[in-house]
Amino acid sequence: MGTFFYMLLAFLVGVLVGWFIWGRLRGELDSLRGDMDRTRSERDRLRADADRLTGELDVCRGARADLERQLAEAQGAKTGATKAAIPAPSALMSTSAPAKTAPAKSTPAKTASKKPAAAKAAAAPAASASKAAASKTSATANKAAPAAKKVTAGKATAPAGKPDSLRRLIGIGPVNERKLRGLGVRTYAQIAAWTAADIKRIEDVLQFDGRIERERWIEQAKLLAAGDEKEFARRFPTAGTASNT
Repeated sequence: MGTFFYMLLAFLVGVLVGWFIWGRLRGELDSLRGDMDRTRSERDRLRADADRLTGELDVCRGARADLERQLAEAQGAKTGATKAAIPAPSALMSTSAPAKTAPAKSTPAKTASKKPAAAKAAAAPAASASKAAASKTSATANKAAPAAKKVTAGKATAPAGKPDSLRRLIGIGPVNERKLRGLGVRTYAQIAAWTAADIKRIEDVLQFDGRIERERWIEQAKLLAAGDEKEFARRFPTAGTASNT
């Protein structure tokens, strides 16, 4: 009786262990099947991408062949046009050669009659070339004249005589005085006579931004040019001091 019980217990334990092992193996088998299905789907997708890329490559090859054919046709047409245009000078030479040799066989009267015509034909290109050169020269002179006039008008003429001390004006130091003298500005009268265009030109050269009007250079120059030292000292008390820079 005890032996039978142990045998039955061992059988039940074997069944449970076998069922447990079978379950584990079946789960792993299902997992492997899922991985295989995913791998197959990835393979199919890659094949589809490869087919699509192959089709696009074929289309690109066809387009390249068309472009190469069009390029070859264009080059052939250009070469043909060049070849057709090259014989023209030789044809002119062949037609002009007999004209030169013909007078040798003709009588003196015919030769004399043909020489003025040849001289006229030779003089015609020279006259047209001289006219074109004269017109080009006149056009260049017309273009150069306004530029020269503009440069002459833009630069102030330096009057003869002793220059004024421009550093007396508030806002003009050694550097600005040197720059102004380089532009031809030497006297108070020149600064007093500046127009709006002159102010803009000077400020562009000196790289100022409204400084001439802000520091009242023209008003100071008018007083100094008129010799009104008292009014100048009253209106501009800092002139000639250390702050005059």
